[in-house]
Amino acid sequence: MAHIEEHPILGTMEKKKYVTVKVDGREIQGIEGEPIAAALLANGIKIFRFTHKFNEPRGLFCGIGQCTDCVMEVDGVPNVRTCVTPIREGMEIKTQHGFGKESTYE
Repeated sequence: MAHIEEHPILGTMEKKKYVTVKVDGREIQGIEGEPIAAALLANGIKIFRFTHKFNEPRGLFCGIGQCTDCVMEVDGVPNVRTCVTPIREGMEIKTQHGFGKESTYE
């Protein structure tokens, strides 16, 4: 996993607690409390959803919760902005297709 351990200005980073989550059935680890998107990227996952109309892949874009490119299905809830949602132990995360299974937009 590719996390910064030493930084030229901030120094040695404090050790964090790792958590395990499932992404499309595959277990990955992330640092507790970091954004879900950060853990996904650190584990090589770059596609978070596919668009409704053209089925095009989307991933992290703005990183501050203003767009919807990073939305995924988290614990059965669609349209969760992964760039601003903290990761926690045991989450079930799924690549979102279109508006998501439980969405009221379909």
